[in-house]
Amino acid sequence: MDSPYRYDPALARLLILDELFDLSLYKVLRDISANAEARSTLNELVVIETRHLAFWQKFFDMKLERLNLARRLKLWCFTWLCRLFGSTALHLVLEAIEIYGVKKYLSLWNAYKDQPLGEALKGILQDEFKHEDALVTKLTERKINPEKIRNIFLGLNDGLVEILGAVSGFFGAFGDAVTVLIAASTTAVAGALSMAAGAFLALNSEKEVRAMESAKKQFLGEETNSSDMQEQPLRSALFVGAAYVIGALVPVLPVLFGAKDALVSVLTAGTMVVLVSTILAFLSGMEMKRRILLNLAIITLAVTVSYGIGLAAKQIWGIAV
Repeated sequence: MDSPYRYDPALARLLILDELFDLSLYKVLRDISANAEARSTLNELVVIETRHLAFWQKFFDMKLERLNLARRLKLWCFTWLCRLFGSTALHLVLEAIEIYGVKKYLSLWNAYKDQPLGEALKGILQDEFKHEDALVTKLTERKINPEKIRNIFLGLNDGLVEILGAVSGFFGAFGDAVTVLIAASTTAVAGALSMAAGAFLALNSEKEVRAMESAKKQFLGEETNSSDMQEQPLRSALFVGAAYVIGALVPVLPVLFGAKDALVSVLTAGTMVVLVSTILAFLSGMEMKRRILLNLAIITLAVTVSYGIGLAAKQIWGIAV
C-alpha cells in the first residue's frame, strides 16, 4: 500500500491495540510455557501477529507501541491464569482469542466490504482462517473438552440462579435464617440430583440412538465415525451435579455465616454471575456486556418473582416461624 488509509481513529486504535495485545499475549505465553509443542506454535503465532500489527500501523499511519490500562490488566489476568492452571488454561485462552478475532473481523468485513478497509480485512481474515485457526486448532485438539466445560458452567449457572431464587422466596415466606438455610440446602441437594439425573438420562438416550445409527451404517457398509459420541453419561452427570452444588453454595453460604435477609446472597450471586458470564462470553466469543446484562436480568427476575411468591404465601397461608 503506497499511502496510509485515513479512517475512524477509534476503529484504528481498536484494531492496532487488539493486534498488539495478541502479540504481547503470545510472547508472554511462549515464555512461560513448559511445553515444546506449545512454544513452537506460539512462535508461529508471534510471527503472524507481528505481520498483522505492522500492516494495520501502516494502513492507518498510526504507531501504537503500548497497551492501554484495560488491556494491560487483561494481559496480566491471562498470564496468571495460565501460570496457575497450566496448559489447560493456555489452550482455552488461545481458542477464545481465535474465536474473538474471527468474529470481530467478520463483523467489520460485513460492514466495510465495499470499501478499502474491507479489502484489508479480507486479507487479515484469510490469514486468520488459514494460519492462526490451523495452528491453534492443532495445538488445542484432544486437549480441550468442550462438553466438560459446558457441563461445568451449565450446572454452576443453574445452581446459582435456582437456589438464589429459592433463598429469596424462603426469606419472603419465613423470614427466619435457620429455616431458610434448611429449606435452601434441601432444595440444592434435590436440584443437584435432578440436574445430574437429567444429564445422565439425556446423554444415555443420545448414546443409544447414536449406537443404533452406527449399527445401521455398519450393516449397510457405510463409513462410521467412532468419535461421534465421546461424552460419557455418568461422568457428565457427575460434572453437572458437582457444578450445581458449587453454584448453589454461592447464595447459601451468606445465610450459613449469619446473613439475616436475602440481600447479601443477592450481592454475592450477582458478583459470581458477572464472573461466570465474563468467562463464558470470553470462551464463546459472545459480546461480554450483553452476556453479563442478560444473566443479571435473569437473576433479578428470579429474585423478584421468588421473593414476591414467598411474601404472597406468607399472607395467604399465614406462615409464621
